[in-house]
Amino acid sequence: MEINLVSDTVTKPSPEMLSAMFNAKVGDDVFKQDPTVNELEAYTAAFFGMEKALFFPSGTMANQAAIKLHTQPGEQLIADKYAHIFNYEGGGVSFNSGVSCRLLDGNRGMITAEQVEDAINPPDFYHSPLTTLVSLENTTNKGGGACYEMKDLLEIRKVCDKHGLKYHLDGARIWNALVAKNQDPLHYGQLFDTISVCFSKGMGAPIGSVLLMSEKDYQKVMRIRKVLGGGMRQAGYLAAAAIYALEHNIERLTEDHRRAKELGKALLKTNWVQSVESVETNIVIFSVKPTIQDAVVIEKLKQRNIAISSLGKGKLRLVTHLDYKEVMHTYVLEALEKMVF
Repeated sequence: MEINLVSDTVTKPSPEMLSAMFNAKVGDDVFKQDPTVNELEAYTAAFFGMEKALFFPSGTMANQAAIKLHTQPGEQLIADKYAHIFNYEGGGVSFNSGVSCRLLDGNRGMITAEQVEDAINPPDFYHSPLTTLVSLENTTNKGGGACYEMKDLLEIRKVCDKHGLKYHLDGARIWNALVAKNQDPLHYGQLFDTISVCFSKGMGAPIGSVLLMSEKDYQKVMRIRKVLGGGMRQAGYLAAAAIYALEHNIERLTEDHRRAKELGKALLKTNWVQSVESVETNIVIFSVKPTIQDAVVIEKLKQRNIAISSLGKGKLRLVTHLDYKEVMHTYVLEALEKMVF
């Protein structure tokens, strides 16, 4: 029994999801003639109360399209230092849009309205880049699955409105936040100019993200997706997996969250773990004691057929997901308890 807790992207489609994919009605989505893609886009837009949605092959491309939409070369966006768009998208912010990032030192990947306002460059001071966009991430990946409170998102929106800034949400794992905080997705649609959501993180689909936006921005984003090479043909087979995920795999995220919290508690009881960051959703980040090397911990777990990942500097990460079953969970809890150094 191999147990992969490296990420929630390692899941494979269930037989039921595969059946939905095989039976999908398809067309040429580049001509907007794929009925299943059109259905997914309409479904997701309505779910968040936004006017339009566009299907992308990856969350990175969806985020990059949003940044390209909202900025011009030489401008600057504001984000947390842990932001996925800065750390894990291959420098696309600068390569695709010619934009720099003003990185803020937030709390577990989350920033405040006060921090945002302090970071805005004076628009009449032409020596510094013009601030035009604020990009948030919810839940935070490098921040250990932390979730924003809706009131904090609203306060940042007010700052954006005050200074004429666009507001983007990297909502790759927004499903986890919705479940953990019992939030209404329509509130997100009311706050943000664009939202990217992912179906291959936690939701069980093999591929695919959607970018949500206004009717006004839709044609611009269609062109940007084309430039980035994101046009797909009979993509309905992939969209069908995403629709299945929306219909069946959101509420079950509570199971991932429960197991993650139990893993966090189990780690705290060991004699080789220094600390465990607060666990809100499905990501557990912990630090080992200074006398223990990350690689040794990873190898010991590998010998027990358990795979996790390293974040460097003594921090390790494990992520629960729908392919991580209860029998596996019991085994991992026992393995953590028995490990000694």
